[in-house]
Amino acid sequence: MTRTRTLTAALASLALIAGSPALLAEPGKGKGHDKGHSSSQGSNWSGGPQVDIGGIRIILDDNRDYWGPAQSLPPGIQKNLARGKPLPPGIAKKLDGRLVSRLPHYEGYDWVRAGTDLILVAVATGIIYEVLQDVMD
Repeated sequence: MTRTRTLTAALASLALIAGSPALLAEPGKGKGHDKGHSSSQGSNWSGGPQVDIGGIRIILDDNRDYWGPAQSLPPGIQKNLARGKPLPPGIAKKLDGRLVSRLPHYEGYDWVRAGTDLILVAVATGIIYEVLQDVMD
């Protein structure tokens, strides 16, 4: 009987540990940051990629031929582009494959464009991980 309880406790502990990343899937719940980009010190979410925003800006500056002009999003939609929120449907555009190949790749995340913003989105959930505002103008 004691052995069964020990085994049950061990399995329950493993299930809780394995389920922990799901709790981090929506960390911020809309508590994104303001202008510039969504994180003043890079991406420090537990379990997510560390995004080098300065490096990405250099890549974008060096590859301006891979996207056309765009207008900034209306303020109402712009507010919805925040870390921890779902990406609003229909506003994201795929990037040119040549640009995507130069941007850092993070397993489980995709880069998309919305207006003049570059956004890193979790593929599985559609949750915004990072917003670089007005970098594609």
